[in-house]
Amino acid sequence: MVVKKKSISSASPWSTEKGKYSKTNEIHYSFLKPQLRHALLLCFLLSVWFVILRCFLSSSSTSENNMEKQNVDEKAKTTSKSSAISKCEGGMSVYLYDMPAEFNKGLLKDCSHLNAYTDMCPHVANRGLGQPLSYMVESAVATTWFATHQFIAEMIFHARMENHPCRVLDPINAKLFYVPFYGGLDASSKFHDANLTARDELAVRLADYLRSKPWWERHHGKDHFLVLGRTAWDFLRRNNDFGNSLLNLPDVQNMSVLTVERNPWDRVHNQHGIPYPSYFHPYTSHEMMTWQNKMRQSSRPHLFSFIGGPRRGVEKAAVRDELIRQCSESGRCKLLKCGKGPSKCHDPIEVLKVMSQSQFCLQAPGDSFTRRSTFDSVLAGCIPVFFSPHTVYTQYEWFFPAGDAREYSVYIDENALKTGNGSKRVVSIEEELFKIEREKVERMRSAVINLMPRLTYAHPNATDLGFQDAVDVALEALWAKRLKLNV
Repeated sequence: MVVKKKSISSASPWSTEKGKYSKTNEIHYSFLKPQLRHALLLCFLLSVWFVILRCFLSSSSTSENNMEKQNVDEKAKTTSKSSAISKCEGGMSVYLYDMPAEFNKGLLKDCSHLNAYTDMCPHVANRGLGQPLSYMVESAVATTWFATHQFIAEMIFHARMENHPCRVLDPINAKLFYVPFYGGLDASSKFHDANLTARDELAVRLADYLRSKPWWERHHGKDHFLVLGRTAWDFLRRNNDFGNSLLNLPDVQNMSVLTVERNPWDRVHNQHGIPYPSYFHPYTSHEMMTWQNKMRQSSRPHLFSFIGGPRRGVEKAAVRDELIRQCSESGRCKLLKCGKGPSKCHDPIEVLKVMSQSQFCLQAPGDSFTRRSTFDSVLAGCIPVFFSPHTVYTQYEWFFPAGDAREYSVYIDENALKTGNGSKRVVSIEEELFKIEREKVERMRSAVINLMPRLTYAHPNATDLGFQDAVDVALEALWAKRLKLNV
């Protein structure tokens, strides 16, 4: 709200009073007694002094109010600078396709069958945020903590875009086109379907739908993008194997595809990694900064920790057995082992508790190179330790610093943890981490905590964040890519 400065007349209070007591008026008092004339003159002078004083105080008060308002505006400008994307500077504008329900929200009607292993009904609630973790906050105010599923980014992104300030309702004014397709939920609902045509059916219809739109024909999809909540491998079926063929479709290869794990050897160069969603979805920068400060002050008695279980038959996850062995034998490591059935490693509170009490968090590949745990560790202010470059370094170029990765992480080649690797013994993780100087550990933790906002998906109802979240960062990168392509 703009506070208007009170206008002050160019005529001074003295000139007003001077007009009132002109020579013509003085004639009427010329015959009065001297005592009365003196009394009237004194009253006149006091009146003039009172009027001048009142105008001065009023002007001073108005000036102070304007200065205070200016200070508030300057603070607002400073805050908004940290979220320049919210103003959509540079002409960026995004059109959100209003697609038939079968491509997104219509899939949720059969939520209990959206995943072959899990009932997704609790997870698709609250626009993809999942069930509230009300015990994470002290007040009854709308919670910012949810038990968010790791493969649900496509829903959260859609919900954020519906209220995003860069969204335009007229496609004529759009520079980017967002296709809200819940491809991950569609794929996971048909993992065990022996009919390959059925697995690809909705993806093929999506391509047909897009080709029928005039905005697609303008640049043949080069200015379009979609978001997938699962890894790229689920959409790159080869030799009648796992998943569907969404990313093999020529039309989809024209688009930018945002996925929680890209194929590092992608020859089309249209896949871009985006963060797995964690549990924190703030409304404001104040909520973000409050949590960041809490993690800065957190006591961390454990040198390192590992949350996970063994993966049988998965070559890239073989290193997990060695991590579990070393962690269980170390007095400086906290192990939260996962297995079949109920486990604390699936409880967000237990996960964040272990990580927030650890200086380093081991991030080994699992069923694929990446894991949601990486983003949980950042949320907990825990420095990640990687054993494959494809867990982060080749995945999330838009989100992690492009400089020296050692500023925010530790890398130990997985081959150094294998017997028969040419060395006399397997590298000790504890020794490698313990020899890092304390001052450097503090700098690394600070860098990790500073990454928190850009790796977080804000609450879909947030209107004035004051910082760039994962959606903002992705949009900014897509806009830069579009400008580079000159389409």
